[in-house]
Amino acid sequence: MTIGVLVSGTGTNLQALLDAGLPVRAVASNRRDAPALERVPHLPTAAFELDDYGSRAERDAAMAAWLEAQGVELVVLAGYMHILTPAFLERFPERVLNVHPSLLPDFPGAHAVADQLAAGVAQSGVTVHIVDDGVDTGPIVLQERVPVLDGDTVETLHARIKDVEHRLLPAAVEELLCAR
Repeated sequence: MTIGVLVSGTGTNLQALLDAGLPVRAVASNRRDAPALERVPHLPTAAFELDDYGSRAERDAAMAAWLEAQGVELVVLAGYMHILTPAFLERFPERVLNVHPSLLPDFPGAHAVADQLAAGVAQSGVTVHIVDDGVDTGPIVLQERVPVLDGDTVETLHARIKDVEHRLLPAAVEELLCAR
């Protein structure tokens, strides 16, 4: 099963997938200037910026069609910061994975690390889950706890979470590939 990866930022989770030797075949982004795209000069890449489309659904349909044309069967969100519409998810049913910096179902959404610190939790974590049409609500594939330390800032906690993401995301992808 071949993998397409969606990115928005620097691509450290993408790099973890590549370092694990997983069959990544294409990388797409919602930003033309995403540094992650520079990590894969040997792979097909494309940018699908929202401003280039009439709607998010149109953009997602175009992105899904491009990934399918690359032979992608499984999509991994590796720091992709847009919610996908049914126009995308219906093309890859139960074949879209996301990594999230909390122990879902607690602290969904884009500000999970800051929200956890504000709530004063003792444990944070990483969740890899199947993407559905909710916000971080799909079935959980793997989770791992990350302790919150005295004096943690968003940056220090997020750095420790990222270390776990870089290990847990490839493991979850391998688990899903073996199951299929």
